[in-house]
Amino acid sequence: MSSSRERIFATLRAGLKDTVNDPARPRAVAERIASHPRNLLPQRAQKPHAEQVALFTAKVEALTVTVDRVSSTSDVPGKISDYLARHNLPSRLRVSPDPLLQNLPWDQRPMLQVEYGGGRSQDLVSVTPAFAAIAETGTLMLHSSSTTPTTLHFVPDHHIVVLKSSQVTGTMEEAFQRLRDKLGSVENWPRTVNFVTGPSRTADIEGVPVLGAHGPRRLHIVLIENGAETQQG
Repeated sequence: MSSSRERIFATLRAGLKDTVNDPARPRAVAERIASHPRNLLPQRAQKPHAEQVALFTAKVEALTVTVDRVSSTSDVPGKISDYLARHNLPSRLRVSPDPLLQNLPWDQRPMLQVEYGGGRSQDLVSVTPAFAAIAETGTLMLHSSSTTPTTLHFVPDHHIVVLKSSQVTGTMEEAFQRLRDKLGSVENWPRTVNFVTGPSRTADIEGVPVLGAHGPRRLHIVLIENGAETQQG
């Protein structure tokens, strides 16, 4: 196995006219990681924050994502309960053990059965936070951690994301900068950063769109209007 691996790498290096011990390459990689240069930033996302939130909402709704906007965290359990009723779903939720979600007033909706932990095959509905939301493309930025299991993003059929409006950024580059600011050096970064744009869908087989091929069939966002204060992550 090891010799095959080395042969493959040697062939690639020879094709690139590179050598194993070229000191310039690791230096170049280290410098790029340290400077993390940005790509061009699209003008359509360079807006005041309120307009970025509106752009994000319009983008996700165009992708068949549903959005409920609320004025405070106390409204979140009610909106989630309403979502379950609209789709004739059981009142059992699998929820990220994240402080934002654990501190929600779930007791206002005593019929809801809230369980914390990673996603399982029998779970129909998950509730998670997001790290950031990208207005440019209507994309959610989700990362793995002990309080945000990645399985909750992909296993259940229905994924509900609780998001603060202050977490909306203009571009992907800005979202990554928030992650750098929060976690610092790359040694502290999560194992997985996922970008989710709408419900899971594919048209690979005979060009027929299929929902739920790689993840949830439905994506719903409860957006808490908290202005542009410091972002929760």
